[in-house]
Amino acid sequence: MGKTVFVFSGQGAQYPGMGKSLYESSEAAKAVFDMAESIRPGTIKQCFEGTKEELSVTINTQPCVFAADLAAAAAVAEAGIQPDYVAGFSLGEIAAIAFAGMLSYEDAFRLVCKRAEFMDKAAQNDKGAMAAVLKIGPEKTEEICAGFKRAYPVNYNSPLQTVVAAAEDEIDELCAAVKEAKGKAKKLAVSGAFHSPFMDSAAEELAAYMKDIKIDDPKIPVYSNYTAKPYEGDYKELIAAQVRNPVRWQTIVEELIAQGADNFIEVGVGKTLTGLIKKINADVNAVNIETKEGLDALK
Repeated sequence: MGKTVFVFSGQGAQYPGMGKSLYESSEAAKAVFDMAESIRPGTIKQCFEGTKEELSVTINTQPCVFAADLAAAAAVAEAGIQPDYVAGFSLGEIAAIAFAGMLSYEDAFRLVCKRAEFMDKAAQNDKGAMAAVLKIGPEKTEEICAGFKRAYPVNYNSPLQTVVAAAEDEIDELCAAVKEAKGKAKKLAVSGAFHSPFMDSAAEELAAYMKDIKIDDPKIPVYSNYTAKPYEGDYKELIAAQVRNPVRWQTIVEELIAQGADNFIEVGVGKTLTGLIKKINADVNAVNIETKEGLDALK
């Protein structure tokens, strides 16, 4: 029998109504949402009734997606399924470390609220944009980015998908250069250039905020976006560095498969990670759980 991984979705997968059916059907999921609501009143209403536009604002997106991710993981665990490893994409990594026992759910939620605040402020102070680059490999994408003043590969998602960040006044020219290289570029509806040097100030503020927070050793191995290896060493440095450095998702998935993982359960919002995992390795099982129906099908 292979090993099971919970993967936690990130910002961009949000949608109105996320988490509602699990809230109504799982005591464990309800407890997570109620915890979030007690710290940040209005979170439940935003998740279940918020507009797409409201949920796309970073200071709303991150707390809401975190709550939905962690609630889904709690519901799957409540159903008797436990992972051998956990990993999260960008924001999802904070939900992963909370599930693995490194932070209390309350402290992790507060951390996410601050992370969102710091990243939003950095985005307002240093305007950037992001685009998904398809049909060409990461090496070619890196080569194209090197031709611009402020352009960076930021999400290594799968063999033929890399997300890039760039200055607002360079993104269109970058997309044109991708097209010229026989690739495809699609600008993303995000409010900043995440996981790049545009987020330097956010990383510094996050490190300062965590100074007095106690972070425990993980009870389940957690794979870091920054290193693509299990968390070890200075946990706070890994959490802070993550916001200004690339997400090495393809490498994480490949490392997990090398460790015997063949069953990936995407907990939380959307099917983005499920799709990427199948593109990285079509032989593994990958499913997403974000509703009562999905949870019932898993049992």
